Amino acid sequence: MKFSDYMGDWLYGENGYYATYKNIGKGGDFYTSVSTSKFFGGTIAKHIISLVDEGFLSNNATICEIGAHHGYFLADVIEFIHTLRPTLITTLKFVVIERFDSLQEFQKSYFEESFGDVVKLAHYKSLSELKCKNAFFIANEIFDAFPCELYYKGKSARVDGHEVIFDVDDDWVEQKAKKYHKDRGEIALGYEAFAQEMALSCKKFEFMSFDYGEMHARPDFSLRVYSKHEVTPFFDENIKRDELFAKSDITYDVTFAHVKDAFLEAGVEFVELKAQMVALVDMGILELLEILKERADEKIYKQELEKIKILIMPNFLGERFKMIRFRKNKS
Repeated sequence: MKFSDYMGDWLYGENGYYATYKNIGKGGDFYTSVSTSKFFGGTIAKHIISLVDEGFLSNNATICEIGAHHGYFLADVIEFIHTLRPTLITTLKFVVIERFDSLQEFQKSYFEESFGDVVKLAHYKSLSELKCKNAFFIANEIFDAFPCELYYKGKSARVDGHEVIFDVDDDWVEQKAKKYHKDRGEIALGYEAFAQEMALSCKKFEFMSFDYGEMHARPDFSLRVYSKHEVTPFFDENIKRDELFAKSDITYDVTFAHVKDAFLEAGVEFVELKAQMVALVDMGILELLEILKERADEKIYKQELEKIKILIMPNFLGERFKMIRFRKNKS
C-alpha cells in the first residue's frame, strides 16, 4: 500500500491511534501546549476578545476547534472568556470538528461536567458540514497529523509488511517535492482540501494553528514515533514498527510553506508565521499572568509561572513550535 494509506490506518483506522481516547501529558505518550498550561487556551481567549473589540468577530461568532481530542483546549478558551468577558459566553457559538463518535462523547461529557448547561457545544464530523458567516478557527498540532507520502530521490514509498520500499512513481508527490526543494522527506496530503473546506464553510474568519516545523522544508526525513515520551526515528534500524503500529503516535515536521500555499490557493489571506513564544507574548500571556499574580496566592502564581515558561522558553516549546495565522474577509 501507499505510505499515506499506511499512516492513515496507523492513526485513523478502525483501531488507529486517534480513533479512541488517549491520555496526553504525563500519563500519555507526549506533551502538548494544551496539556502544559490552561494559559495557552487563556491567551487564545484574550485574542478572541480583542477580535470582537476590533470588530473582526461579531459577538455571536462561531468559535471552532478542529481536532479537539479531549476538548480541553476549547474548554480552557471558554473558561478564560468567562473570566475576562463573561457576557460573550451567552452570545458566542462553540463548535468542535471531530470525526470519531467516541471522542465526541468524551468531549460532550467533559463540557457537561465543566459548564453544565451554560455552554452549548455543537459537533460536526468535518468542516464541510459547517456553514457560518463569521468564525474563529483554532487547531493545535493538526498539520503534523495529516497522512503524508515519503519521497526519496524521485521515488515515493510503499509499505509491505511494515517494510518501506521506495519504488513508486507519483507525479503529484514529485512536483511538490521539487516545489519545496526536497530530494527526500515527507510530502503531506490533504492540506489543499482542508483549506478549501474551511474557505467554503465560512464567509469571514480567522484561522490560527500551532505546530512544529519551519516555513521551508528540512533537508531530511523527520518522521518519528512517540511512545510513552520516548521518540524513535521512523527509519531507526532498531524500530519495531509492527509493535508500535496504531499503539503510538506517528508524526513529522510541518513545512509551513505548503500550508501557506494551500490556503492562498483557496483564496485565504496569509497573515503571519511566528514562533510560539513570540505569538503568545504578543497576544498577552504575560498580562494574564499579572492578573493571576494580583488575584491568587504566591504558590499558585509560581506554579503557573513555571508552566508558562515551558510554553514560551526557547529551549522548551517556545521556539520549536510555530503559530500560523490566516484570514478570509470576503464572501
